[in-house]
Amino acid sequence: MTRAHYENFPVASLFLPGDKRPYIQAMYAFARAADDLADEGARPDEERLVSLDDWGRQLEECFAGTAEHPIFIALRDTVERLALPIEPFRDLLSAFRRDVTQHRYGSFDEILGYCRCSANPVGRLVLMLFGHGDETLFRLSDDLCTALQLTNFWQDVAVDRSKGRSYIPEEDMRAHGYSWEQWSAGVYNASYQGLMKFQVDRTRELFYRAAELPSIVEKDLQVELRLVWFGGMRILRRFERNRYLGRPVLTSADKALVLFLGLFHNDLSRYGKKKEKWWDPA
Repeated sequence: MTRAHYENFPVASLFLPGDKRPYIQAMYAFARAADDLADEGARPDEERLVSLDDWGRQLEECFAGTAEHPIFIALRDTVERLALPIEPFRDLLSAFRRDVTQHRYGSFDEILGYCRCSANPVGRLVLMLFGHGDETLFRLSDDLCTALQLTNFWQDVAVDRSKGRSYIPEEDMRAHGYSWEQWSAGVYNASYQGLMKFQVDRTRELFYRAAELPSIVEKDLQVELRLVWFGGMRILRRFERNRYLGRPVLTSADKALVLFLGLFHNDLSRYGKKKEKWWDPA
């Protein structure tokens, strides 16, 4: 499942220790399957919620030691070996249910509430996988995961619109003179550009708030987190250069740059704040 789904961000890459990758893959498979239940196909919302409830029942059985589905058998092995709590997995399911039932968000605080369940549990589980349980690290991880989730929102605006769903706070639309009717019609104008620039700038600030995290976690996790951080920042840059239209695609040059920076650039807090290097690809 990890190999079959395209993600802009690395999932269980070769930069993680080999003995840790199966655990990441098991957690990813759980979340990926649940996300597909909530989002894929053309089923009625009621059927999606029933499927998610069944997935939640199997999660409870997994933690009770009676897993039968292959994904939950793998997840059971993971949570047993690592002594992981069930709450982050329950939070993920609550976010997927919310995708089915809530299609508009009035404020940025509401979006942050969604991210607390949809993205932040993933980062916390990864930290636990590497033996971290410190609240300071959790808070930094929350900033990074929220930034990644927001990046996904902004790059998928057109996809979400086709589903009648928006993660752009309505309070921000009003502040930038851009109406819900314009958003529904896909109107692209200066107001929309200003609105999306505001979202991208706010998201980039969250990346910077998390910039310290890769340098203070266990050594085997540092490169992976730097790759995720630089990958997210690169997607935001691509989105800006596309003038906030379409889903940005990382080119081979982008990926090479992200890899180079992830391997050799340690001070994330200063990245992008100076004049761009001559080798920074357009």
